[in-house]
Amino acid sequence: MLRVKELGDLGRDSDARREQIVSVLVDAFEELIEADPRAFRRKFRKMAADPFAFYRGSACVFYADVAELEDRWADERTSRVWIQGDLHAENYGTYMDSAGILVFDVNDFDEAYLGHFTWDLQRMAASLALLGFAKALSDDTIREMIATYAGAYVEQVRAFHTGDRDHDFRLRLDNTEGALHTVLLEARLATRIRMLEAVTGVEGGERGFVDGPGVRRLEADEEQEVRDAYAAYLDTIPEVKRQLSVSYEIKDLVGRTGFGIGSAGLPAYNLLIEGRTQALENDVVLSMKQGNVAAASRVVRDPAIRDYFDHQGHRTAVSQRALQAHADPWLGWCELRGKGQLVKELSPYEADLDWDAVSEPEEILPLLRSLGQATAKVHCVSDAGSDQALVDFQTEAAIMEVVGDQDAAFAEDLAEFGAGYGQLARDDHRRFVDAFRNGAIPGLDG
Repeated sequence: MLRVKELGDLGRDSDARREQIVSVLVDAFEELIEADPRAFRRKFRKMAADPFAFYRGSACVFYADVAELEDRWADERTSRVWIQGDLHAENYGTYMDSAGILVFDVNDFDEAYLGHFTWDLQRMAASLALLGFAKALSDDTIREMIATYAGAYVEQVRAFHTGDRDHDFRLRLDNTEGALHTVLLEARLATRIRMLEAVTGVEGGERGFVDGPGVRRLEADEEQEVRDAYAAYLDTIPEVKRQLSVSYEIKDLVGRTGFGIGSAGLPAYNLLIEGRTQALENDVVLSMKQGNVAAASRVVRDPAIRDYFDHQGHRTAVSQRALQAHADPWLGWCELRGKGQLVKELSPYEADLDWDAVSEPEEILPLLRSLGQATAKVHCVSDAGSDQALVDFQTEAAIMEVVGDQDAAFAEDLAEFGAGYGQLARDDHRRFVDAFRNGAIPGLDG
């Protein structure tokens, strides 16, 4: 790929850009397209819906681009920190942490890897530009949104660097307000029994999965393979997160299909596990899903990073533990049929931020301050169960060394990138739709 120095160069030749988009998508997804072309037709039709959907599903294109741009904020350390990998405005939400506290935070670590800390911020900035455009906000307001997010990020990183205990920082019910507080309240009202009743039933005094769309019963050989993989997974749960032994008995398991834009074509299973007690309302549902290749890993060439991970399931779980201070106690990994699997709980306490509920700058800007703080936290903390050794320095110290007192310049750079890449993504969406509908993506008819 031709190295470029300016963001504006990326889409200057429209025909070449269209060919590049197709080439990057094929390189990233060819194997999965061959395995399940129908799933990818669904994925690409979802991406065709609007520029934001395209952007969400094309992280590989984003990384092919940013890898070719100069980054004044990246040095030897800040170019190899743990990143979420697909940070956009819809990848924030709630979860119940391992201490039993409802937290609003960055979520979805399927694309987590190591790279420039700015890549997360740039990806988020461009998503804010797309979101702001969809809400008919002015260019000046969009720049203010991105600058607010960037300013809060730097401010929180500096607070961690100067003494705040990053493990203790949480956005909780008692220290939030507005839309963020609302989504925490929504999560608090959820119950495990309500989630269980949606996917399981009780017969003969025992709970099991019910049949329905996307649910597949397994033949005996496949079921045994999943049980063997599950047994290996149990060894990957850190000792500090282990629960009573009754928690790990499998009560039922099924195959699953029908996932979102990012997981098209990836095999998955749901396992119903005995909870902390034999009371039926304490049952736990686990997801075992084949790990995807992280988009950032396609442009990070460091063999020490690549060779650290046994497989994609291992990479995802280790990365999440490195990015969350109190990660899911069920989080782990295993192999199934030679493919790495990620295992985690399907929690009833996960709720996503509803951007339809916030439309005006006076609502959006305070929210973005919180999102900037949440992003700083995931960059600067590591879970107690994390055993990773790839980052052996304090991320907050490394970031502060390159940013220094240049907060305004940093925010301006991010706003400039977000505005420019948001425009590029809108143009790329049209190019992608044109390519897809006219059969230009090998293996898929439009």
